[in-house]
Amino acid sequence: MTRSVRRTHRMLQVTGVSAAAVLALSACSSDGSPSSGSGSSPSASAPGSDKVSGEVTVFAAASLKESFEKLGKQFEQAHPGTKVTFSFGGSDALAASITGGAPADVFASASPKTMKIVTDAGDNATEPATFVRNQLEIATLPGNPDKVDSLKDLTNPDLKVVLCDKEVPCGAAAQKALDAGRLELTPVSYEEDVKAALNKVILKEADASVVYKTDVKAAGDRIEGVDFPESADAVNEYPITLLKSSENTATAQAFIALVQSPEGQKILTEAGFLKP
Repeated sequence: MTRSVRRTHRMLQVTGVSAAAVLALSACSSDGSPSSGSGSSPSASAPGSDKVSGEVTVFAAASLKESFEKLGKQFEQAHPGTKVTFSFGGSDALAASITGGAPADVFASASPKTMKIVTDAGDNATEPATFVRNQLEIATLPGNPDKVDSLKDLTNPDLKVVLCDKEVPCGAAAQKALDAGRLELTPVSYEEDVKAALNKVILKEADASVVYKTDVKAAGDRIEGVDFPESADAVNEYPITLLKSSENTATAQAFIALVQSPEGQKILTEAGFLKP
C-alpha cells in the first residue's frame, strides 16, 4: 500500500468515527431535550425536570377528594420539589370562585354544565376533557334500618332525606333521576356539596341521601349503599381543564396527564368512578 493510499484510508476512518460521534450526540440531545416535538406529553417529563416543579393549585369537585389526594401524593413523589394544593367543594361554587379571579391552575368539575360556567366566562380555560363518570346511589345508615329499597321509598314522608343543592352536579343528577322515575321528593334540607349531604346521614341527622357511588364507597362501614335503576339516567361526566391564568403551566399539565394516565385511571376506578 503506497503512502498516499494509506493517508486516504486513514482519513476515511477518522471521518467515519466523527460521523458516528455526531450521530450519537444528536440522538442524546433529541432524547434529553425538554421539548421533544408534537409527540411529547407532560407525563413524560423526568422526575427532576426543571419544567415540572413548584406548586400547582387544583380546584376539584368534592366527590374527587379521596382519589385526587392519592394522585397528589403520587405526583409529588414522582416530581420532587413539587406541591399539589387542593380546594374541594361544590363544582358551582368552585366555578364561581374561578370566574371571580381566585388563583388556580386546574379545574376538575363534576359536570359539563358547571365547567361551562368557566369556559363561557371569557378566555379562562383550555378545551376540557372528560376523564371519568360517576353514578348515583342511595346512602342509608348501616344495616339499612328503614328498609330503603328504591328511589320511590325516599318519598315516604316519615323519612328524613337530604339532597345536594340543585345547582350542584349531584343535586342536578338526583333531580334528573327523580324526573326519570316521575317522582316528587321534598328533602328536609339541601346541602352545599355531596360530602355535606353524606355527612348528614353519617351523623344520623338524616335517614338517607342521594349521593355518588364513590362517596358511599369512601365512607366504608359508616354507610350502606342502595342501587336504584333511575341512576342510569343521571350519570355525570367529569371534565378537567388547564386554566389559562395558571402561573405554572407545565406542572399543571403534568398533573392533568397523571389524572388521564393508566395509573391515574386505576386509582379513580378503584374508588368507584366509571371510565370516560
